[in-house]
Amino acid sequence: MKRLGLTFVAAFCLMAAAYAVGNQPVVESAKWEGNINVAKLSQYLKLDGKQQEEVANICLYFDEQMSRATNAKKDRDIKVRKAVYGNLKLMKKTLDEKQYADYAKVLNATLRNRGIEVK
Repeated sequence: MKRLGLTFVAAFCLMAAAYAVGNQPVVESAKWEGNINVAKLSQYLKLDGKQQEEVANICLYFDEQMSRATNAKKDRDIKVRKAVYGNLKLMKKTLDEKQYADYAKVLNATLRNRGIEVK
């Protein structure tokens, strides 16, 4: 009888956890808190002096665009998408292929961690 009770409790907990995971809210456009650490990014991507300066300027521009986009009352998702893809386009011109691939991974992880989803 004790074994049956424990099995029932375990099954109930498993079902409750599965239900809760499926019903988590998806935040498509959270607020952007632009604090990109350009020094660590430069070190991670192994940038040269010229690239470092350009990446710093691109990051400042991206921060401004994302702040405007996430604070917008109208067409927020479209503005966030344009800001992200504009940033990627500028970075692609500045970085080599390996650096760009690494940057895209970092940007994707950063956006996900901040609850921003780009469609």
